[in-house]
Amino acid sequence: MSGTAQATDSGDERVKDISRLRKALIRPELGGMVGTVAVFTFFLLFAFDSGMFNSQGVMNWSIVSAQFMIIAVGACLLMIAGEFDLSVGSMIGFAGMLIAIFAVTLSWPVWMAILVTFVICIAIGAMNGYIVIRTGLPSFIVTLAFLFILRGFTIFLPQTIERKTIIGGIKDVAEGDWLAVAFGGKIFQGLFVWLGDMGLIATFSRGSRMGEPVVDGIPMLIIWAIALVIFGHILLTKTKFGNWIYAAGGDAEAARNSGVPVNRVKILMFMFTAFCATIFATCQVMEFGSAGADRGLLKEFEAIIAVVIGGALLTGGYGSVLGAALGALIFGVVQQGLFFAGVESSLFRVFLGVILLFAVILNTYIRRIITGER
Repeated sequence: MSGTAQATDSGDERVKDISRLRKALIRPELGGMVGTVAVFTFFLLFAFDSGMFNSQGVMNWSIVSAQFMIIAVGACLLMIAGEFDLSVGSMIGFAGMLIAIFAVTLSWPVWMAILVTFVICIAIGAMNGYIVIRTGLPSFIVTLAFLFILRGFTIFLPQTIERKTIIGGIKDVAEGDWLAVAFGGKIFQGLFVWLGDMGLIATFSRGSRMGEPVVDGIPMLIIWAIALVIFGHILLTKTKFGNWIYAAGGDAEAARNSGVPVNRVKILMFMFTAFCATIFATCQVMEFGSAGADRGLLKEFEAIIAVVIGGALLTGGYGSVLGAALGALIFGVVQQGLFFAGVESSLFRVFLGVILLFAVILNTYIRRIITGER
């Protein structure tokens, strides 16, 4: 019998079969899945009759979750690539302020203000990545510096130009703008009117809006969140570039030796993170009609927490966009759910910390059992 036949009959000991159960257990989004089930179970038991799960309640926590989701997608891909961006929150405030200054103070068309802001913010993201790559400094330090730089400009610019730190009037100048609708509009409004007429969702019972649905459409913020999650998931799991992202975060030197353009991958991920932050900022200023110097505070940490709850490793090379989306969903449901359940709002971060700790321990424990790590 030939050596090839012998190897075939006896099996190649270098190849290890993994059962479907084990494959499921080592998926990075496992902690997010368990956390999501636990959170929804908790609030179904303790807040079911509070209005949390009627049309308006669902829309409330969906909007909050979508906010976290948008920045979590960018943070997730960057963390998988082995880097951090602590300037995300400041980027949100900075981007919103640029739009307000361009559109309100300088009277630019809103579409131009939005596009120029995206170009500036993405360029800053590229600068973050370039400095990290060229200097070899930890991205934690570089982006921490930009956290202060961008926040400082966010306060300085409106004070210097307008003598105030909040610029309003954005809704007025954005009315009828073709691009503003893509960030501040709503879709499926006709469907919600029909649902209200059929008695399937709540409608106003008095006042000038009597008979109109309480929820009159899906905000573009939610659409952007869903689109980014789908894009990020496909990019990460179905493309060669997605493999490069994992390789760059897992072992950058080995990836370079294999021909992966690690530097380009990391810079592009910094740019994408800035892109996501700018989407968040644009949706926010269109919703509120104003930009404030304090917008985006602590959002960078909330994004990282959502990603970690979703199963990503802080060391890079491991994670899932779907897991990050579930982490963001948990964030939004907990924040709004505690209000509906009548729990003191100050306990939100306590609740979130418990979920974070549980998710990290679960992911680490399961991965060690399955892979044999110590």
